[in-house]
Amino acid sequence: MATLSHEAHRRLIEKFGGCDEYFTEMINAGSLLTNGPFEKFYLMNETVPEKMVWQLTGGKTALIERAVPVVAELGGVGIDLNMGCCAPEIVASGAGIAWMLKPVEETWAMVHAVRCAMESCSEHGQLKLRLSVKLRLGDENFTDEGFFSFCKMLMDEGVQQLTLHPRTKKQKYTRPARWEYVEKLAGFAKPYGVRIILNGDVKDVESAKSAMKASPSADGLMIGRMAAQKPWIFAQIAQSFACEDSDRDVLRTKIDLQQLIFEYLDDLQIYQPKEFWKTRCQRFFTYFCSNFSFAHYARTQLVNASCISQAKERLVQYFEKVPEDRFISAL
Repeated sequence: MATLSHEAHRRLIEKFGGCDEYFTEMINAGSLLTNGPFEKFYLMNETVPEKMVWQLTGGKTALIERAVPVVAELGGVGIDLNMGCCAPEIVASGAGIAWMLKPVEETWAMVHAVRCAMESCSEHGQLKLRLSVKLRLGDENFTDEGFFSFCKMLMDEGVQQLTLHPRTKKQKYTRPARWEYVEKLAGFAKPYGVRIILNGDVKDVESAKSAMKASPSADGLMIGRMAAQKPWIFAQIAQSFACEDSDRDVLRTKIDLQQLIFEYLDDLQIYQPKEFWKTRCQRFFTYFCSNFSFAHYARTQLVNASCISQAKERLVQYFEKVPEDRFISAL
């Protein structure tokens, strides 16, 4: 997610045992190739290099193709093509969900070029990476026939994993995600051996179980915004599903939110450029403050802090006024 899925945030989640894979923020292929001043921060993989998925975006096939070797040399799990982002500026550039709305021949050509570039990297000694796509159902007038035909094109071209956010281009988060489409897609993809991941409306253990009940054939869950509000959510879900992964059995009974946030803000200053500090803070607190009893007040105070030092001061002041909020039980 833009402004959230960065190295400092990954370090925060790893404190609770982490998750299976980390998708980066969208990496604009054009900016990457022209060595934009901030691109190196999008490529950081110090914390868990073996879990990284490099999410590429862009509106031009040639640029995305040329970006493949740049991220492939960093290793990790794979390369993901974002075909789901509906932000107006992204769609206007021909990226994100625009790839689902273009003539299918054009989208096929882009996916084909990326796959060939990945194979070339592998042939030259680099780690063989997985090719995945994140997508939505399509535009408002989508049809099942059109959607599954599009997915078939992706799978025929060698895409090995599809992450479906089962909403349309304009459908807002106030309307429930259509999890039944994840189950339909999983059944459709089974003969291809393609993994299907459910994304959307997973916000706690209960909703994770509901999602998997609605789509029992899904191979996993992707969590976005809620991982900013509850960086321990992966540990909670893993424990609830009786995960035997001992590395995740590190969830603390009591969490000191002041210490946790201070550590995050310190990491933010290490792993993000100074120009991003304020906006990254604001984005984080927009979600994380939902953990507080007086969420609106805390959010207003912290989002409007002029700098990280002031945010820390205001956080201390908040906990002095509401000491019962400082320590929480995550289970």
